[in-house]
Amino acid sequence: MAGVEVQQAEKTSTELPAAPDSARGSLPRVAVAFGGGGARGLSHIHIIETLDELGIRPVAIAGSSIGAIMGAGMAAGMTGAAIREHALMTVGNKGAVVSRLWGLRPQTVRDAVANGVRIGQFNLERILKAFLPSELPERFEDLQIPMTVTATDYYAQAEVLVSEGALFPALAASSAIPAVFMPVRLHGRVMIDGGISNPVPYECLMDLADIVIGIDVVGAPEGDGTHIPNRMESIFGSGQLMMQTAISLKLRLQAPHIFLRPVVGRTGVMDFLKARDVLTMSAGVKDELKYALDREIEARLKA
Repeated sequence: MAGVEVQQAEKTSTELPAAPDSARGSLPRVAVAFGGGGARGLSHIHIIETLDELGIRPVAIAGSSIGAIMGAGMAAGMTGAAIREHALMTVGNKGAVVSRLWGLRPQTVRDAVANGVRIGQFNLERILKAFLPSELPERFEDLQIPMTVTATDYYAQAEVLVSEGALFPALAASSAIPAVFMPVRLHGRVMIDGGISNPVPYECLMDLADIVIGIDVVGAPEGDGTHIPNRMESIFGSGQLMMQTAISLKLRLQAPHIFLRPVVGRTGVMDFLKARDVLTMSAGVKDELKYALDREIEARLKA
C-alpha cells in the first residue's frame, strides 16, 4: 500500500502546469534544480542573482532540502539580492539565530515533555516559519513559478515529489536532515531529507524546459588525507560520499544541460553563521553560469 501511495505522489507532482504564453518566446525556456547541502546551499543565491541579472525567469523550479528553501524564495518572486539580504540578517547573524530559536522554546515544562523530552530538538516547520521571509506563501498554488519539492519516504525507501498543497510542511520534510532534525510526518508518511533520495532533482524538469540547470552543493570531505574524522565528521562525510555516488550515476544516465558545482570548501552542513564566507568562496559560479547559458542559448538559436 505504501508503494502505491508513493507512486501516486510522484505521478501527480510531476504534472506541473504549463508555462504561460507570456513566458514563451524566441529565447529557450529555462528550468532550475537547486540541490541539497545544508549551509553550502547559500551558494544558490549566486544562481538566482545571475538569472536576475540576465532577465531570465525560469518556467519551473525543483529543489531538495536547502535547495527547496532557496527555490521557494525564487518561486515566490523574491530577487536574489533580497534572498541574500534576508539570509545574512537571519541565519548568517548569530544574534538573530539565538533570538529566534529562543522564541521557539517550550513555554512550560508540560509543553517540553508533551511528546517526550528531546534535548535540542525543535519542530522543523516552526523553525522554518521563524526564519524564512514573509514573502513565501502558505501554498504551492500561490507561488509565481511552478515548483517541485523532494522528500524521502523513510519506510517506503522512495523519493516523493510534492508540488501542490501546503508549502511549509513540504519544505520541512525536504529539510529534515538525519542526525540534526527529527523526521517529519507528511500526508501520513514519515519523511526525511529530500537530498537522501535525490540530491539534485533535475529529472522532473527535463520535459518542461529547453535548458535545465542543475546545481550540486553536496560538497565532499576535504583534508590532507591523514586526518581521522571524528564521529560527527564521519556521519556527515559519509552522507556526502553516498550522495555524490548517486549524483554520478544520475549524470551517466541523464545529465541536465548545465550542471554546476559551486566551490563550498569545508563548510559544514549547519555552518550557516559562515554565510558570508560561503558566498565569497562560491562567487565564481556566477561567471560559470553566464558562460554556460551563453553557450546553450546560442546553440539553440542557431539550430
